[in-house]
Amino acid sequence: MGENGAGTAGASGAEWPVGLRGVTESVVTTLGPNGRWNVAALGLFAGDPVTARTWGRTRTWRNFTERGGGYVQFSADPVDFVDAACSIREEDEPVLSSADAWARVGVESVDRGTEGDTRWVEWELTPVESAVERETVPTTNRGYYAVVEATVAASRLDVPGYDSAVLRDRIEYFESVVERCGGPRERDAFERFLDHTGLGTDRP
Repeated sequence: MGENGAGTAGASGAEWPVGLRGVTESVVTTLGPNGRWNVAALGLFAGDPVTARTWGRTRTWRNFTERGGGYVQFSADPVDFVDAACSIREEDEPVLSSADAWARVGVESVDRGTEGDTRWVEWELTPVESAVERETVPTTNRGYYAVVEATVAASRLDVPGYDSAVLRDRIEYFESVVERCGGPRERDAFERFLDHTGLGTDRP
């Protein structure tokens, strides 16, 4: 097996459709009690097994607990990532059209704890089925990564232990990176990010 989680097979023989290293940001869909698929961001920690954490009593936590799985997806679309990370989004189908690859996973709670006032649960993710929808030539666009980092900074605003002023400065910096380096899709994503988080309401 790959030491960073690439090529690791689950009990069914399915493998992750992409190589994982460090922490890989993904989009996960989980089936809710209303029969629709909730869309959220999920950081994957490479290893054998691959793990992820949910923070608080989120829809993903609830659906993992009640359904025991979901669809982990890998997409380079910054708008879909922002919607997943910063808004409540539900779909009729589990796999987004922007997904370049996906894995249907089974999940098992393996650890839990509390950080500050927030409870977390660590999950072991096992691929049951996977597919590559399209193969693309990888490119590096700083605007895309700035969008991702802005969502991370926003998730820590007003969390004890983090300096909100510093985080807001980071978000403004990431916005400038998007403006300089991003394309239309990245700029659209950042506008949605500001709308979802309300961070654009205090701008002149």
